[in-house]
Amino acid sequence: MSEAEPWSYTLHVPQDVRAVTVCRRTVRLVLTLHGLIRLVDVAELMAAELVSNAVRHTKGPAALRLNWRDGVLRIGAWDASPMPPPYDLPVAADAEAGRGLVLVRACADDWGWHPLRQGGDIGKYVWCDLAAA
Repeated sequence: MSEAEPWSYTLHVPQDVRAVTVCRRTVRLVLTLHGLIRLVDVAELMAAELVSNAVRHTKGPAALRLNWRDGVLRIGAWDASPMPPPYDLPVAADAEAGRGLVLVRACADDWGWHPLRQGGDIGKYVWCDLAAA
């Protein structure tokens, strides 16, 4: 498969902190198989932060989505909470938690979130983009 061909993967995970490790390993495997090894380290970190927020701060299942198109990898996490991610809260320098979205904003080329409402389902999708160049 060429880097130019679009592809996407979705991994549904339970509300379990061990899901973060499963997602990290899945990202590494998928990107390696698609010849995108240069993105692996940052992509693993981004996926771990997004999925960690989804499983630690919401109730119910979550999902990781990887989408490659036009030289950009979009990493996203879905969860069942319609509440916005806590991206504008101040975080103390010595805090043990709360820096996830700060890291995402610092490392990603772009990021965002939007609420989801399909049928009777509600939730949100938090994503970040990494350009291959």
